[in-house]
Amino acid sequence: AEGRLCDIINQTFDRNGKVIIPAFAVGRTQEIVYALQRLSAARRIPRLLIYVDSPLAVDVTEVFRLHPECYNDDVKAYMAQHDDPDPFGFAGLHYVRSVEASKELNYVRQPIVIISASGMMEAGRVLHHLRNNIESRRNTILVVSFQAEHTLGRKLVDGQKRVKILGKTYKVRARIQVIDGYSAHADREGLLSYVS
Repeated sequence: AEGRLCDIINQTFDRNGKVIIPAFAVGRTQEIVYALQRLSAARRIPRLLIYVDSPLAVDVTEVFRLHPECYNDDVKAYMAQHDDPDPFGFAGLHYVRSVEASKELNYVRQPIVIISASGMMEAGRVLHHLRNNIESRRNTILVVSFQAEHTLGRKLVDGQKRVKILGKTYKVRARIQVIDGYSAHADREGLLSYVS
């Protein structure tokens, strides 16, 4: 999943586009931020601005930061290796709370990454980012969460060429990419382990 994330960001950067990542505010956003931190530290992606635009995700990230005892072994090892006490903060990463700052992202003309809720694209600030970026071939909508039937996210994943966003129809010209590797659901081995 991290390799695909790297490739998608680099390809979109080369097109001078934006990567819009609809993500659940609890868990998925933090997982994506941590992956981006690792890619940035390894210099596998260019230096670019990354925005987490979801007040709930910002609050949840603060809760994560307060409980490093809950981090898994990979995160703890990464922090020790890089002498970094914060797996959710690095140069170029910005957390957006205000509506005004969120709206300003629509006027940025350089490649950026925007992580915003909701993960299935049914509500939240992500709808405004989609509305402003879905009709440009330079941009990428990166789906990293399960998309239930009849949601906007499922329509995009299924390849619909026109979608309604906030009551208006838009042509889907942005590239729609899907990474299933960030699923928080247990796989076969996880389920068997739980049952045993």
